[in-house]
This record gives sequence, C-alpha cells and structure tokens, in this order.
Amino acid sequence: MKPIWKLVAVTAGGAAAAALSALPASAATAHATPSPVHAVFVQTDNTAGNTIVAYERTAAGGLQQVGSYPTGGNGGQLTGSVVDHLSSEGSLAYDGQAGLLYAVNAGSNTITVFRVVGDQLIRSQVISSGGQFPVSIAVHGRQVYVLNALGGGSVAGFVQLGGRLIPVPSRERELGLGTSSTTVFTGTPGQIAFTPDGSQLVVTTKGAANSVEVFQAGPFGLSATPTVTSLPGQVPFGITFDQYGHLAVAETGTNTVATFAIAPGGQLTQLGSAATGQAATCWITAAPGGTLYASNAGSGTESGLSTQPDGAVTLLGATPTDAGTVDAAASSDGQYLYVQAGGPGNVDAYHINPDGSLTQTGSVTVPGAAGGEGIVAS
Repeated sequence: MKPIWKLVAVTAGGAAAAALSALPASAATAHATPSPVHAVFVQTDNTAGNTIVAYERTAAGGLQQVGSYPTGGNGGQLTGSVVDHLSSEGSLAYDGQAGLLYAVNAGSNTITVFRVVGDQLIRSQVISSGGQFPVSIAVHGRQVYVLNALGGGSVAGFVQLGGRLIPVPSRERELGLGTSSTTVFTGTPGQIAFTPDGSQLVVTTKGAANSVEVFQAGPFGLSATPTVTSLPGQVPFGITFDQYGHLAVAETGTNTVATFAIAPGGQLTQLGSAATGQAATCWITAAPGGTLYASNAGSGTESGLSTQPDGAVTLLGATPTDAGTVDAAASSDGQYLYVQAGGPGNVDAYHINPDGSLTQTGSVTVPGAAGGEGIVAS
C-alpha cells in the first residue's frame, strides 16, 4: 500500500503456551519473557461522568477495547467549544516510571490518579486540582503540576508519594489572565509541560495573553514569577519538545509550528517556523523517531514536520483524519500514532513509516467521547 499521511493505533500479542511446553526447559525459559503491553488510554471528558477507555493494539495495528474506568469525576465543557471541550492539550498524563495515569475532571475541579497494570487501571485517588477547571497535567519524577483554566488561570503543585498526590500550597501560582465569559474558549491557558531535564515548567496562554510563560522548577517548587515571552497574534496552544530538545509550539493564530531555544533564565529565542497550510493547528506531539505531528481541527488533518539541529522546521505533508482532529499520542516503540477526532469521538490509528508518513490501520469510536481530549500510549 502506498503510504498516505494519516494516524495509527496499538495492540499486543503473545506466544502460545502449548508451543512453549513443547520446547526444552532452557529454550522455554529463554522465550517466555512476556511481550510488552502496548496500551492506549483515552479520556472521554463526558460531563455526565468522565471515563478512561483502555485499548490494546491488535496484530493488524488497530485498536481493541479492553476496559472502561470511571474517574469518579465529571468532564467539563468551555463555552464556545465544538470538538475539544477543554480547549487544551495534555489533560491525560502517563508516568511510565511510576506506573501511574493522571486524569483531569474539569467539571468537578479534581484530578484522578490510576495505577497502571498493563492495559488495566486501578483508581487510587481523587483529589482537588487546587483551582477551577483543570485542563492539563505535567509530570517529572515525583513533581506533578496541574494547569487550571478558569478564575484567571493557575498552576497547582503536588508531590507524588507512594502512588498518591500530596498538595503543596506553596507551589501554587496565579496566572492572572483575566478570562471573561465571552473569551473563555480562546482566552484560557492551553498546556503545561516540563522541559526534558525538569528544570523549567512551561505554560501557554493561547489568546488570553499570546505568550509562553516559563517558571524555574526545582525540588522546592517554582520561581515566584515566570519569564514571559510575548508572541502577538500567534495564539500559542500545544507544546512538545523535538529530538534536539527544542520547544515546539503549535501556533493557532497563524497555523504554524515554531521551534524555540529556552535560555536558563526562561527567555525564548525562535529558531524556525513552518506553516501547515491547514486550519486550527492547535495540538502537537513528538514521535520517538523524531517526526512532529500537528493536529488541525478545522481541516480534519494531521500534519507531519521534521526539525533540524539548528531548529529549522520542514513541513512533510498532511493526512486526512475523521472530523475535528484534536490531541494525539505516539506509541513508545515509535511504530504507531493515535489521533483523537473530537467530532465523532473517534481515535484513528496509523502506522508511522520510516519517512514519517502515515498509513491508516484502523479507527474506533470511543463511547461517550465526542468533544473529548486526552490520550496517551505506552
């Protein structure tokens, strides 16, 4: 099949026990190591009850539902939203080292903590988000920060101990964005994320302030104030880091993807930029192989981009998805990309080809997930 630009999914398989029993004991032991479970977890953000739906990757590269787990809270919906009720990226966060999954319950102002066992979840805690309408979570080691979108926007800090979150009030920071009821969809913050080394915490403000704000982060908390880089008219939304450690930003106002170097003091210097040629470029994710994928909600497409050591950005192409393309996640083995389509509430699955292009392998409808945002893959 000729590769097309499109997204991918996850599943798992294993050897038959009968085949192993026919082998000599030494051979059976050598080949009995369990295959890694490649799971995909999707948040519904349903206002009647938020749920995490679990999938595994099939042999053909599609997705098969294996579980459904209520968060114990409700999803939320911002005024003016259509295909992404949270207007954010990163509302579901996976800490593979600790084996924990964090979900926001925007309608309940809470966070849910799950223990991850393969492709199964065990709910262990529901705790206040420390603000109004949580939309994004960042994790580095035991440090966890949550971005609350309403009430002017705020950052709340937690420490993870024994698989549970402990709030640290001294780590709370107000953003003072002054969001009004008429600008709530575009005038709320978009995402929170740690730099790769965990020394800085990055927040995008979308149209509320058209800025990227960087806090210094350490074992004792955050700097009192962030270093602010203004990006007039760019509407910085989703962020990720490329293979060279550059900050990559999806700029919705101009439908571009831009790369930046972050100085030790938090100042941003733009390195490169490329227009997607699509509409509503809001979300961005990095695949292990180095390709960046930007989701274009207005066009129903996924754009592939490559970056260079100097930060230069090159557009590779665009792949059709189902309507209302929102957040996406790449599998840890770099073979598949999974894209949420907020219109029908689908997840489209694609194989990532060596050149970064995408070949579709399947699509599933996530129960109750129209307008939902939040997806992670292992």
